[in-house]
Amino acid sequence: MKQTHQAELAGESNCPQNDAIRFERWGWCSLALNIVLTGLHGLIAISSGSLAVTAELTHNVVDLVSSGAILIGLRLATRKSEAFPYGLYKVENLLAAGIALLIFVSAYEIGHKALLSPPAPLRIDAWMIGLLLVTTALPLIFSHFELRAAVAGNSPALIADAKEYRVHMFTTALALLALLLQGGRFPYDRIAALLIIVAVIKTGWELLRDAMRVLLDASLDAGTLDRIRRLITDVPAVSELRWLTGRNAGRFRYVEAGVTLRVVGLKQAEAVLRRIESDIRKAVPFIERVLLHVEVSNITHRRYAVPLADREGAISRHFGEAPYFAIVTVHLGDQAVEEERVISNPHQALEKAKGIRVAEWLVQQKIDVVLLQEDIHHKGPEYVFRNAGISFRMTEKSTLAATLADECRNAL
Repeated sequence: MKQTHQAELAGESNCPQNDAIRFERWGWCSLALNIVLTGLHGLIAISSGSLAVTAELTHNVVDLVSSGAILIGLRLATRKSEAFPYGLYKVENLLAAGIALLIFVSAYEIGHKALLSPPAPLRIDAWMIGLLLVTTALPLIFSHFELRAAVAGNSPALIADAKEYRVHMFTTALALLALLLQGGRFPYDRIAALLIIVAVIKTGWELLRDAMRVLLDASLDAGTLDRIRRLITDVPAVSELRWLTGRNAGRFRYVEAGVTLRVVGLKQAEAVLRRIESDIRKAVPFIERVLLHVEVSNITHRRYAVPLADREGAISRHFGEAPYFAIVTVHLGDQAVEEERVISNPHQALEKAKGIRVAEWLVQQKIDVVLLQEDIHHKGPEYVFRNAGISFRMTEKSTLAATLADECRNAL
């Protein structure tokens, strides 16, 4: 028997529509900047005849095309339909892969010209140097702010775009250096073009690698999965985490897990599952959906907690003020006691709310049933136990042995 719980918590939405609008503005800014860079580098390339600047112009044209593709991706990424009920989040990663392929094309063009084109005289003027300084600074400044916004919103397309502008800053600086050093017989212009190839190919490979991981439904990283695993197992009402998976889809993450709960009531189970989802969303950013499957396990043992007046097994008439507690594990098949421990009550000396603190402490001990003589109905400990799926029963027996024997007889 299995139940699946999926909740969209109010007030904790990722607001994909608002993110799309904000990211789209960055896309338009990127497109405008590419137009400016393409125009300026085209003017310098035509006027100077520089191979390095011409290579950078090719680089700009490729990025101009990719900027337009990013705008399309940002518009489509958060749209859902009957045919695509989970949205088109991976469009951004498809575009990131496309950008990487365009970068490789750009690298090929640069290499072809650097190695095979015939030598040509260069014309260098002061205004060319000035414009190249401007076109070196603009990508650096823009990429700083774009990358900060992209990382905050976990947008792979914008991250790819910002990283590509970092490459632009470096490659334009190389072209500028080639012009400044030009004049001797050493082919600075061609060397700069070849260095641009190395930077371009490295960036392209990183973008392609990251995009393909998402497109192939790569798992969440081990650190994130461990964090989610601890969050789930730390919930007292969870008796077992059976399995856990997670995957990336664009800038969003999906988590799915199978859990076994102590609680039996539907309302209690819903409350526990919503708490798990809330904890995961707070601890792990960009969670789009959490699917929790409640599975029924074959329970073989039951753990009891009994308040004691002494270590010899006399039952205490008090709950929060009991000096000791017996923690007993019983095998349900033959009702045999497999483990019995008597431990001191760590909260006995508290002046206020000791009953609630003791109840919370027993929840941490993964107790299933509490046997006691003090009536805790409509008191703090009752609510703690009920929220954790722990049952409690009254006993009239005076010793631990008699209490357990009576409990075992009733269970048969």
